[in-house]
Amino acid sequence: MSRILNAQTQAWLQVFACAARHLSFTRCAEELHVTPGAISQQMRQLEERLGFKLFHRMARGLELTAEGQRLASTVNQASGLVDAELRRLNAGQFGGVLRLRSIPSFLGKWVMPRLPKLQARFPDIQLRVVAEDSSWSLREGEFDLAIDLNDGSYPGLASTSLLDEQIFPVCAPSLLEGRPPLDRPEALDHYPLLHDITAWRGSYEYAEWEFYLASIGAPALDVRRGHTFNRNHLTIEAAIAGMGVAIARRHLITNELERGALVIPFGVSVPARKRYVLLYAQGALADPRVRSLHDWLVEEALASASTPQPA
Repeated sequence: MSRILNAQTQAWLQVFACAARHLSFTRCAEELHVTPGAISQQMRQLEERLGFKLFHRMARGLELTAEGQRLASTVNQASGLVDAELRRLNAGQFGGVLRLRSIPSFLGKWVMPRLPKLQARFPDIQLRVVAEDSSWSLREGEFDLAIDLNDGSYPGLASTSLLDEQIFPVCAPSLLEGRPPLDRPEALDHYPLLHDITAWRGSYEYAEWEFYLASIGAPALDVRRGHTFNRNHLTIEAAIAGMGVAIARRHLITNELERGALVIPFGVSVPARKRYVLLYAQGALADPRVRSLHDWLVEEALASASTPQPA
């Protein structure tokens, strides 16, 4: 059988399926954009190769022989199976459960709004989503993919860079009312500050403000005041409520800037000290489900990175 089904024979079988469907070499030739004579010649060559007739050639047209009917049915079934599998692959229909772990801020602000797109593309994948801080150890076997804000290495795990992060100051428009213009760093002396300690875990609570001001070349300012939070989303909610000026991460703040809940009062965005990374066990991407989710997240990250940055 392997000698019969060489590349040439398989090509002839595709033509045979067309001719059998139309029961006409002329209509098959129109579909394939060749001459009827070319179709007739290929069918004779196929019959010689197989050793039996496929068509009865009569004045009123073509009829399939008994062997031709059986072969046409088999070819159609095979084509249907191939088409169905291609649709499944194109739609990403890999079934089963995948465990996705992420730091809460990125999960809530970046991953969750994109999950409907993920569900549409991979309808047979069931996610088990867990939000955990970076302070919880990442142990192989507890997740299929994890997203972390990285400033180090992860022994025993493989990784893929996902997104670089940018930081900049934000505040509610209402905070600017009745105070001196906040158009330069020195004006921060007239404003309360907000601090997110998760961005600089293991350091003092004012570190991110000091890092940002030093990065833009601002003069030394006393930023040791204001409210402190141990979750990024709490810091941002406090800023929206008008409680002070916060340092925001670009990929977690898009919606708030677009709807005007927060504004950038001064300064430019600067690269953050950490970046978002995808983590997984060595060899995990050999699983097509894990690879599909991994590649989808990377695609979304590339699209996110290409959107305009805050001014």
